[in-house]
Amino acid sequence: MRRRWSFYMDFLPVVVIIGNECIDMGLLTLFKAATLEGMNNHVFIAYAYALGTLVLLPVTLFTRRSRVVPVPLSFSIICKSLLLGAIGCGSQSLGYISINYSSPTLASAISNMVPAFTFMLAVTFRMEKLTIKSRSSNAKVMGSIISIAGAFVLTFYEGKSILNSSSLHQSNEFLKSVDSGWAIAGIMLIVDYFLVSLWYILQVHILKEFPDELSLVLLYTISATVISTVVALLSVSNASAWKIGLNLSLISIVSSAIFGKLVGNTVSAWSINLKGAVYVTSFMPLQIVISVGLGVIFLGDSLYVGSIIGATIISIGLYGVLWGKATEEIEEDVGFLDSSSTENVPLLQSYRT
Repeated sequence: MRRRWSFYMDFLPVVVIIGNECIDMGLLTLFKAATLEGMNNHVFIAYAYALGTLVLLPVTLFTRRSRVVPVPLSFSIICKSLLLGAIGCGSQSLGYISINYSSPTLASAISNMVPAFTFMLAVTFRMEKLTIKSRSSNAKVMGSIISIAGAFVLTFYEGKSILNSSSLHQSNEFLKSVDSGWAIAGIMLIVDYFLVSLWYILQVHILKEFPDELSLVLLYTISATVISTVVALLSVSNASAWKIGLNLSLISIVSSAIFGKLVGNTVSAWSINLKGAVYVTSFMPLQIVISVGLGVIFLGDSLYVGSIIGATIISIGLYGVLWGKATEEIEEDVGFLDSSSTENVPLLQSYRT
């Protein structure tokens, strides 16, 4: 029984989170390929959320009888779910627009800022402890600062192109300033991933009050569907942009609805409820490895020296945050064991000691 519980708590979350990261980068690569064929960003988001809602609704209602829902749905939970939908929809809009200006590789590199953003927000909302004299707290603070600095390096410097045949025709300049489109995309991605961190933090808060992951994902998807549809109707006046044929755009929408909105969001909610937001976001650096391979193979993207330098700096900061988090958990466990052993010592022996 202990082995099963250990598998459920330790090994299974790692597997599903890594699998979810692979799915996310695959969906971004597919989206980029579809937009190259003319698919509109706002229309894509509206269709993906709407189809995700249609899939989630019967699944949630069908499984609700077999699931134990300890807390009834309240007006407060509905309002917080609407806010969650607004944050998620805004984040996705910024992310998809920025990918049009850049590539999934840049998005995955800047996504390494999410653990640092999540930690700072967790401290702000008192979900994480911060002690000035503690090594673990100092490591988390310094790691967050380094990650942000690396993101700015990655955004404003491109450098020489590698992993692409066109790099043979590049100049010998080691580092060069990026064009305006790349810089704008980088800034938008930084805002995007700040909203992602806020989205994770808000989920933690809601799940403490309403620990039903599937119902929360459904409420979030419904609210995001309404918001994204209104935004798309206001911003896209051309009726032809809403017509989706049997092409790559349809494949991208269906894949995003099933694997992103249904599987991905449910896995994220389950993992956050089980392990916490900081733990889940610590796997973000895997995206850069996945996206580089997918982008070079399927999109013909280039990998730039600036991206490598920036991603390296971000990773150093990230693992500073993770080291501080792991050290803090070990210190808490040791302190708990020490206090437990003291409480269990016989009274006479404790007095002698």
